[in-house]
Amino acid sequence: MSAFTRPPGGAGVAKPKKKERRFGKGAYKCRRCGSHNAIIRKYGLNLCRQCFREVARQLGFKKYN
Repeated sequence: MSAFTRPPGGAGVAKPKKKERRFGKGAYKCRRCGSHNAIIRKYGLNLCRQCFREVARQLGFKKYN
């Protein structure tokens, strides 16, 4: 091997760790499905709106018209 070629497959090269998000859309995810879209954080729910609609009755929420 010459001095300028790398071993196949990138052996020995570590990927840098992704930094943890502290704020913004990527900082919170749904605890049920892992989605980052439309998170309801009120009362510590941390659910996306789709999951909230599925489990709202079990959590004690009532739908008013």
